[in-house]
Amino acid sequence: MHTVFSVAVVVTYVVVLTFVAWRARAAREFREFSLARRALPLALVFGSLAATYVGPGFSIVFVGRGFNSGFLFLGIGLAYSAQNILVGLLVAPRLRALKNCHTLGDAIGQKYNRDCQVLAGVISVCVCTFLAAVMAHAGKVVLSDVFGFPGWSSVIIVVGVTTLYTTFGGLRASVITDAFQFSAFAVLLPIMLLFVLIFHLNGGATVFAREAIDATTAGFGSTSFIEIIGLVAAFLLGETLIPPYANRALASRTTRISRNGFILAGIFSMAWFMAMVALGISARSIIPEGTGEDYVLLKLVKLVLPAGGYALLLVVLVSVVMSSLDSLLNAGAVAFTQDIVKPFVELPDHRALYIGRSATIIIAMIAAAVVPFVPSIIDGLLICYTIWASAILPALIIGLWIKKPRPLAGILSMGVGTVVAMIAIICLFVFPSLIDVPAIIIPALGAALLAYVVGHWIAKIREERK
Repeated sequence: MHTVFSVAVVVTYVVVLTFVAWRARAAREFREFSLARRALPLALVFGSLAATYVGPGFSIVFVGRGFNSGFLFLGIGLAYSAQNILVGLLVAPRLRALKNCHTLGDAIGQKYNRDCQVLAGVISVCVCTFLAAVMAHAGKVVLSDVFGFPGWSSVIIVVGVTTLYTTFGGLRASVITDAFQFSAFAVLLPIMLLFVLIFHLNGGATVFAREAIDATTAGFGSTSFIEIIGLVAAFLLGETLIPPYANRALASRTTRISRNGFILAGIFSMAWFMAMVALGISARSIIPEGTGEDYVLLKLVKLVLPAGGYALLLVVLVSVVMSSLDSLLNAGAVAFTQDIVKPFVELPDHRALYIGRSATIIIAMIAAAVVPFVPSIIDGLLICYTIWASAILPALIIGLWIKKPRPLAGILSMGVGTVVAMIAIICLFVFPSLIDVPAIIIPALGAALLAYVVGHWIAKIREERK
């Protein structure tokens, strides 16, 4: 009966979500598919950003990390909050102010040249695809654990439903459904925290404080200094203006909305991280020690909530996955169309829209196929963060701020950053006992920055000689 009720609730939710997406109406032109006509109000920008921020990495993973390492991971997560506030203050308005800009590749192309745009587009599509695979893996964890579905069928359900409304509705459908999902899980998960603290935490505040101290002490004891530095760098830089977030900045109605959307979402993420870590610490006295990080939240939900509450939380977790997945699929499709195809082929609007929709489906299929190779949610995220921060950020941020960016600096930085990041990732899998996942971002980012400086210097000398 418990499972039947849960299935009924999930099916009802999917039907409602599909209706919401349908009401958002199908995109009729590429500009609507990619940027929602640059008309998003603050509420939708904030709601969509927050829904994407608090996806599986910042709900399932933060609960698991709170369970194992206490408030250590809260401090690391706050670096992410600071990054979004800084992006809102310093970067998002400059990005929104660019004319005829659909993607980060467009921005890089305007600041450097076409070659840089194409390379940025390839990197954007690859990162979006791999991040989508991580989100699909999270969906598999939820549905397989709850219903006992085979992993492949869980992936098909989550990816299939998300692809359906994202393919036809584009960015507008994505942000409207994200705002709908955000309103659901931003309320229900904190309510669950209060429920656990009031009715299931024997010993109250005293037990919570003791568990928090024990977990945090254990977290610092098991985490090396270089790993902490790597985690802070990854959360500070790894998701900075990844394609879904950049699309929200570009699609906002004004530069002020772009700025305020990021600032408000960053402030909200602070409260969210606190709630998720507290939920993980509370679980230490309720669920067995040694529970895998990706399963702490699910086991806690099973043990403490009645069937109705359990079903609602299941809906929340599924929506958490979908709100991140739809953004990645749309952003990857837009980057493919705008940054890889359009620089070489003149596309009328209807052809661009067709290619964007087709790319959404293809990226979804590739992401689903990559799911078996995702090691875990947090490790998958950190690997993607390493590639993105190293390959794109130096060229993007410096290009937006200096007066005369040199194309050679941009292409060298992106190329070297990508190669070093990939070498570091390969070394991670070959020598897992010697290298920590968070630490690989440090040499990759350092190499990208050095390559930018060298490229800028060489290009400047050439110009002076001419």
